[in-house]
Amino acid sequence: MIAPATPVDDEMLPRSRFSVTPVVELLVVLVAIVFGIVTYRILAQHHDSRGLISPPVIAGLLALNLAPGIALMMLIGRRVAMRRAARSAVGGGGRLHVRLVAIFSLTASVPIVLTVITASVMFQSSAEFWVSDRARKAFGDAMTIVRESQQQIITRWINASSAMAKDIGAELPTIEQDRERFHDYLSRQTVFRDLEEAVLFSYDRKSGFRYYDYFNQPSDETFRTLVTEEMIAQARRKNSQEVGINEQRVWVVTPVVDRPDIFLYVGTHVNAAFLSNQHFAAEDVVKDYQALQGRARSLQLKFNLALFAVALLIVGIAVWIALAVADRLVRPVGELVDAARRVAGGDMSARVPDPRTRDEVGTLANAFNQMTSQLEQQNTELVTANAQLDNRRALIEAVMAGVSAGIVATGRDRTIRIANSSADALLGVDGGGLIGRPVATIAPELDAAMDEGRRESIVQISRKGEMRTLAVRITRTDDGPILTFDDITQQLLDQRRAAWSDVARRIAHEIKNPLTPIQLAAERLQRRYGKTVEPDDQTFGRLTETIIRQVGDLRRMVDEFSSFARMPKPVFREEPLLDTARQALFLHEVAHPAIRFQLIHEDPAPMLVCDRRQIGQALTNIVKNAVEAIEAKPESTGDSVTMTLAEDPGRTVTIIVADTGIGLPAERDRIVEPYMTTRARGTGLGLAIVNKIIEEHAGTMTFSDNPDGGTIVTMTFDAGALAALDQGGTELEPAGEGPLTALTRSRT
Repeated sequence: MIAPATPVDDEMLPRSRFSVTPVVELLVVLVAIVFGIVTYRILAQHHDSRGLISPPVIAGLLALNLAPGIALMMLIGRRVAMRRAARSAVGGGGRLHVRLVAIFSLTASVPIVLTVITASVMFQSSAEFWVSDRARKAFGDAMTIVRESQQQIITRWINASSAMAKDIGAELPTIEQDRERFHDYLSRQTVFRDLEEAVLFSYDRKSGFRYYDYFNQPSDETFRTLVTEEMIAQARRKNSQEVGINEQRVWVVTPVVDRPDIFLYVGTHVNAAFLSNQHFAAEDVVKDYQALQGRARSLQLKFNLALFAVALLIVGIAVWIALAVADRLVRPVGELVDAARRVAGGDMSARVPDPRTRDEVGTLANAFNQMTSQLEQQNTELVTANAQLDNRRALIEAVMAGVSAGIVATGRDRTIRIANSSADALLGVDGGGLIGRPVATIAPELDAAMDEGRRESIVQISRKGEMRTLAVRITRTDDGPILTFDDITQQLLDQRRAAWSDVARRIAHEIKNPLTPIQLAAERLQRRYGKTVEPDDQTFGRLTETIIRQVGDLRRMVDEFSSFARMPKPVFREEPLLDTARQALFLHEVAHPAIRFQLIHEDPAPMLVCDRRQIGQALTNIVKNAVEAIEAKPESTGDSVTMTLAEDPGRTVTIIVADTGIGLPAERDRIVEPYMTTRARGTGLGLAIVNKIIEEHAGTMTFSDNPDGGTIVTMTFDAGALAALDQGGTELEPAGEGPLTALTRSRT
């Protein structure tokens, strides 16, 4: 396999101790706020003054506010660029995005700022002309000329109306004497003075209009529209003429001399349209000019504010375009980076999408795809080869793990390179503890066997206080020796047991034959000649008793030999284990009152499928050994023998016998071997017989030290396996089938 490369993350790049971006952003915001306050105060100072603010001042304020605004837009674009870069696979902290945003922003902001300032100055300069004093004076002079020309025309009709009213006032007394003559006079006055309409009337709010005479009088509705009550009141109050102008006529209302309650109305269509248009146009122009003067500063500020907004909008569009262009440029690079990281992670099938352009990036993408294709092919070949090696290694490891023999491969320096679990167990080292350690430090006996140069040897090692015998085979290779060793301790023990069993059988057969005649002869001698011997002479009696006693001892020894050589077949029935334990303790409790005997059991006590006689014999022997161990102590006070019965329902039954005797001998691993004893009068067959009984009952027996001094014997029985051997009411098993055979058959 190709080792994956470590991707270079942003965290691995060097960073500055202090990031200036937040400080710059805060500084720009503060500058923008300061410039805004300065602009507001400058505008507030010019609030009461008429006219426009100086164009250079406004242009300078616009530039001052644009600078932090554009800078803030660029910083916002920078943050957006960095966030987009953080979501992409390229990394790099978004520097490419930031650079493109900066370039586009500067490219757009410099000309837009110059353009905005130029437009502001030009617009304000042109606007300043229309609100300047010269423009105001010229406009005022023009409006004065217009008003004077209008006034001259109006003055003509006012003079004509005044002269006519004076003349008619002089002739007014004749109206009652000769109305027709007065009407002719009114008509002539009207025509001679180039007037078209004339009406002599009076007005009272209660009675309304009263017409005395008229010439071409307009309709009553039109007359009432032209001559209003307000006009009459003004003429009466000022005793002067009131003029009205519309598009159809020019009319004048004049009080008659010496008759303030009588008024003369004259009207003409001459110059009416001209005067009306000039009057209203002049009024509209004056109003518009005055409104323009009033709105000049507002328009100035709005126009500059619009320029400010447009400039920021253009810069914002430029930033957006920069972000879009940066994404477009970075996308193929990001695809390359993502594919490269996938390859670095072991995915050789990673490819860059087919480039849409045939530029340099597209060429790089094609080259990358060719490279990854070759890497994938080579990696597939390597994976296949490694898979075959792994399969072979797994097979070898499986074979080595399933082999009971220990296998150790060493280097030339005899350092262990390979070891199976059996080697760990046989050499007393926890899993994996052999690899990398010299053989001499683990097992000097094996290192000495390699020095001997033989291919096979028998080695004894001591591990955790237990002696083990190993059959070692040494295979020498160029890379170093390979050791294969089996634990033959049990095999040798079985061989010794078999040999001792045969010896015991032969000895028992040879010794048992003459014992009975010897005992019978000694008893007959005692009966026949015991009475003839003098009473004071005890020699004969002691000799015959000695012969009988020794023959009894020999008979018991022969019985033990016979029991060890061939144990009787056990009869398995469910028995109360508590009764058997009590009997074993009771016999010794009566014989040894100085020792405290204790039986601990659960309630109810466990039941066990077993041969009650053999289990009783085994427990009696174990308790007997415990008592003898206590008696062998120099001081035996306060000693005890404790038997504990425990049960794991349906699985195991455990019997633990603990004493406070002298403890286990040095060769504790051999105490169950035949004829292995530490007592002078012992035969060495007691524990061997017990061990054989335990094995016949599908159990194990272990020995350990008692923390309070003495020995702990633990007997564990497989209750499930024994339950399968329960014979119930049957007496014996079929001939030729021992309990171990039946146990094996039941497990199968």
